[in-house]
Amino acid sequence: MIGVIAHLTIQDGKQADFEALVNDLIEKVRANEPGCIAYELFRQQGSETEYYFMEKYVDSDALAAHGASDHFKAAQAGLGACLAGRPTITRLDAIT
Repeated sequence: MIGVIAHLTIQDGKQADFEALVNDLIEKVRANEPGCIAYELFRQQGSETEYYFMEKYVDSDALAAHGASDHFKAAQAGLGACLAGRPTITRLDAIT
């Protein structure tokens, strides 16, 4: 099992746009990626601009399929326009 935590800082004032784009992406991921076990977005407590994706995939092939999916690629431009900087992506190997 593969875990991913993606930390994104969003430009102030772009939060609603970002959340709308992400909600659409989450629906598409859940509907079209059987190898994705969890794909959720969280906002850091006490912050209006710090967000975290928490993702879980059955294996590295499922993670690669996510990155290659049409819906993920289509969302990148809109999401990128909301970012205040480069995301930090941490990949994790499941222990249990």
